[in-house]
Amino acid sequence: MRALAIAATGMSAQERNLEVIANNVANINTTGFKRSRAEFTDLIYQTERLMGVSSRGRDATVPEGAQVGLGVRTAAIRSVNLQGALTNTGNAFDLAINGRGWFEVTTANGDTVYTRDGAFNTNQNGQLVTMDGYTVTPSIIVPANATNLTISQTGVVTVTLPNQATPQQLGQLTIANFVNDAGLKAVGGNYFQQTEASGQPTVGVPGDSAFGVLQQGYIEASNVDPVTEITNLISAQRAYEMNSKVIQAADQMSGTISNMRA
Repeated sequence: MRALAIAATGMSAQERNLEVIANNVANINTTGFKRSRAEFTDLIYQTERLMGVSSRGRDATVPEGAQVGLGVRTAAIRSVNLQGALTNTGNAFDLAINGRGWFEVTTANGDTVYTRDGAFNTNQNGQLVTMDGYTVTPSIIVPANATNLTISQTGVVTVTLPNQATPQQLGQLTIANFVNDAGLKAVGGNYFQQTEASGQPTVGVPGDSAFGVLQQGYIEASNVDPVTEITNLISAQRAYEMNSKVIQAADQMSGTISNMRA
């Protein structure tokens, strides 16, 4: 019976939905994490009777016809790039982007990745780096004797040096935008890589048109909403149970036919 295969696709889809929800809940405290949403489309249809064809009369046509769908499939797992809440840390090296944009980071093997996780620090050379030791681009080097590190909303980095009354500018931080943020490829560690779907990055100064601003001493929290995830979890569980009931009913009906033939 086709109902068995159709319901099986429904159960498989809800398993995938549950995996997405589980990943959202697991990352509820991950800095800069963006929740994901599973999206589904129906499968192909088998046509039992074509609509619009001639019926018994010469001018009479079938108005609707009959098509039977063959189930569901996962079309995409979309990243929901909504702003997360900003959490005050009191750490001068922590940065949050309020609005659009991504920090550009260079990994140990020279690859360029992007992140919303602004929990930065300095390495042994005073260079601004991520928690994994990857360098922030453009490079900012903080002198060992520097005090009063200040990062403006537009990304200007200044410090106070001994015996100098005027703050010294260390550099200008920039951020990157993409035409399609959802097209970025997640590679783990809060890092993303550009793809053909995301398009090329547009690098600019924070605060410029279409770019967010920086908030020093803050980090961006995950945008996962516990209430929403629990609601989605219950919905996925109920849908899975309903598909399992369809399989049970189809199996019983198939058994009835088998018994009639015996």
